[in-house]
Amino acid sequence: MEIVVSEDKNIRIDTYLSNELDYSRSKISKMISDETILVNGKSVKNSYSLKKDDVITVGEYVEEEMNVEPENIPLDIVYEDEDVMVVNKPNGMVVHPAVGNNHGTLVNALLYYSKNLSNINGEFRPGIVHRIDAYTTGLLMVAKNNKSHEILAKELSKKETTRRYIALVWGVIKEDTATIDAPIGRDNNDRKKMAVTSINSKDAITHLKVLKRFKDATLIELQLETGRTHQIRVHMNYINHPVVNDPVYGRRKLIDDSGQCLHAFQIGFNHPTTNKYMEFKCELPECFKNILSIFEEESI
Repeated sequence: MEIVVSEDKNIRIDTYLSNELDYSRSKISKMISDETILVNGKSVKNSYSLKKDDVITVGEYVEEEMNVEPENIPLDIVYEDEDVMVVNKPNGMVVHPAVGNNHGTLVNALLYYSKNLSNINGEFRPGIVHRIDAYTTGLLMVAKNNKSHEILAKELSKKETTRRYIALVWGVIKEDTATIDAPIGRDNNDRKKMAVTSINSKDAITHLKVLKRFKDATLIELQLETGRTHQIRVHMNYINHPVVNDPVYGRRKLIDDSGQCLHAFQIGFNHPTTNKYMEFKCELPECFKNILSIFEEESI
């Protein structure tokens, strides 16, 4: 099905389509995330504002029943007030539920911990402003009300949020600093993966700084200027320095099954109510330290 927007709507695509198609916002959100809904042939976010002559393509979507229940899962809460939380996500935890995986996620834990979570992103992503991969560890913002969610999401889109990572990557990076500016979209050969591509892609910029060099690996700090899916993993693979222990983009034998050596160690943002800048850090998890210790014995 194709819908051509006849005039500037100045309305979010999820709101518009839920009225046009008589679908729930949560269903529209899932279809957008799964890229069953495209605008002008490209994927968009739920918050995309429709413009005149936009062509919305709505594909077939089979919705499987999914329930999300609160679960008593321990949370490492770094900071909390009435508007926002900062959570240190452990290795192996998926951020939000999806069909076939609706237990043991950060959302399940958040629902048990608090009844005050934003609902802008639908019933399956309460409080979730942004996400990191299941086997990436580290800090995430969680919004406890819709006003805070909107402000924090706007900061992210305006690149005002500080997000820094530490990664161990294969190979020795000779430059002390570098910037990777390469657009990311779906891999044409494997739609479950992302890739650097000029086809239906979005700008992606990653800054890196070398912290330590080893015989066959480099410890680096990275700062995101954009937040594309799998951005760091794709960019590092693109420059032939894939993240150590990455099961998808790693291109080398896994050291163990503890997940990729990628940790979101720092996050900073303007508080949605006070507008005061706040910054938080967390140490490397044990799974990362264990692999790092192997390379420490062969420092340059």
